[in-house]
Formats: sequence, C-alpha cells, structure tokens
Amino acid sequence: MRDTRESRLLLVLLIAIAFALITVDIRGGEESPVDGARQAAATVFGPVENGVASAVDPVGNAIGAVRASGARHDKIAALEKQNAELKAELGSDARNRSRVRELDKMLKKSATGQYGIKAAEVIAIGAAQGFSWTVTIDAGSKDGLKRDMTVLNGDGLVGRVTTVGPDTATVLLANDPDFTVGTRMESTDELGFATGQGSRPLSVQFLNGKAKVKKGDRLVTFGSSKDKPFVPGVPVGEVVRVDPSGGDLTRTVYVRPYVGFTKLDIVGVVVQAPREDPRDMVLPKKPKASAKPKPTPTVTVTISPNGDIVDTEGNVVGNIHESPSPDPSENATPNADNAVNEQR
Repeated sequence: MRDTRESRLLLVLLIAIAFALITVDIRGGEESPVDGARQAAATVFGPVENGVASAVDPVGNAIGAVRASGARHDKIAALEKQNAELKAELGSDARNRSRVRELDKMLKKSATGQYGIKAAEVIAIGAAQGFSWTVTIDAGSKDGLKRDMTVLNGDGLVGRVTTVGPDTATVLLANDPDFTVGTRMESTDELGFATGQGSRPLSVQFLNGKAKVKKGDRLVTFGSSKDKPFVPGVPVGEVVRVDPSGGDLTRTVYVRPYVGFTKLDIVGVVVQAPREDPRDMVLPKKPKASAKPKPTPTVTVTISPNGDIVDTEGNVVGNIHESPSPDPSENATPNADNAVNEQR
C-alpha cells in the first residue's frame, strides 16, 4: 500500500476501532459483548495452536543444538540429525520423565483433596484474545470442560477457565491483575481476597484489619457458591511480607504463589468438586523443626597463690605442688619379694 493520505486515515481508523473494542471488552467483564467473538476465535484457532505447539518443540530444540555446535557450514546437516534423534528418543527423554513426575504429583494432590480432574497440556501462552496473563490448553467442551472451572497443578492454584472451544480452552492465570480469589488462612481461618500482580507476589486483603499474620503463613482457596469458579482447599501461596494495618478496616499482605506461572506444562481442570471441604489437607506437610543442640557444660578452674586448684563452686580439687600418688602396683612386687625372703 502506498503511503497516501487515505492509507494514513485508514490506519488511524483501524487503531481507534481496536482500542474501542478493547475498552468495551474490559468494561464488560464476563458479560462482554465480544465474548461470542472470542469463543468463535477459540474454536477456529484452537486446533491451529494445538498443531503449532506440537511442531515447535522439536524444531526449537534442534535450532538450539545447531547454534551450540559452532560449525556454521554444517547447520543444515546438524538440523536434520537433531530432528532424527528427537524422533527416535521421543517418549524416553528427560523432559518426558519430568512431565511424568509432574503428572504424578498433580494426581496425588487431587486425590488428597478429592478433586475430579481432567488433565491437559499447555499448548500456547498469551492467547490472541487479549493482553492478559492466559494460557491455552488442549482440552475443551468435548472433554467436559465448561467456563469458570478451577485449574490447578501439582503445586497449587493455576487459574480458572474463561473461554471454552470444542478442543481447546483459555485459562486466566492467578497472577493476572483481573484475577481475584477468596482465600482462607491455614489454622486461623482468616478470610481475604487475593489479587494477581503479574510477576510480583499476590496482594491479599484480609477482612479483619487486626488479623495476626506473619511471614510463612499459608493460604488456600475459600471456595465459591456451587464451587464455581473456585473449589475450596486448593493451595494458593505463602506470606512473604506483611504491611502494618495502620488502623484500617482491612489488612494487606503479600503472598508468593506456589505455582510458577512462567513454566506451566501439565495442568488439571477440576470437573468434579469434592464432597467436603478439604480445608488444609492439600497443603504440603511442614518440615519438622530441628531440635536445638544442647550446650556442652564446661568446667572452669582457677589456681590460687598457694597452688590450690579451685573449681567454679569454690572447692579445692588439687594442688599443683603435690606430687602424684605412687602407683600401688609399684609396691606390690617389693612386698612380695620381702615376704619370700622372710620365709627363706
């Protein structure tokens, strides 16, 4: 397109329309008028994202190997060799073993909390539906997924489902600024609301401004009405900083989430809530505090001017001028010899 006045006006008009749609979408929230278009986009582009994700992984590893080889003239040959090795080792490499451990960890947590889950794989990050912290997973309505379902992994709360297509779904991550979840503190049951802050710790406002909170306290999800969008008892994170209340009605603390949102792979969507609130059962067990070592008693002695050795209680335990007492065994032999001589 030529750089003409008409082309510039068209560009400005398209930018204005884009910002208007973004504003309407943000203000509309869950009732956004463009939600239908978002779901349609998920339906159309979901299979494409799924296919691209399966192809990008081996190609990316191959390119990394080529760069590390240092032989510029052998790039094509190294790429072909790496692709062949990846195909041969598929299913037995270290990454798959790590994923098996991650899946096992997630299944154990879901069993502890009695959550019925549908396992899924993250196939895309930051979906094209917006600029929020989201991921796309390879499960959708065909797998029983619905909007506002809780998403977790082996570490804790990942987020909630926002858009569902036939084969894929979009998950809003818990660190997104638009994400809010009700929390309950371990043991004390203090209630609050956690809000995402991107790469920074979650901000949690406790309803009780005088709540006793300290670094290291742990939080779980409080749960929602009819278990949507959140089921109870899912680990959220650990307190890392406490702001003074200052007499306010609420109190703000900062919580480091258990989940690493930049390295998500295997997740589970809760399709069946637990019959009873698991409360703190899903939290990892706290390490036992190591016993403090008992101090070894020490004995201090002093030497008086006359040579007496005095202990800490003032008792004389010896004298440096005293010669050591003779060994009784040294006198045994002479005495025996004398007895023999007397008999003679």
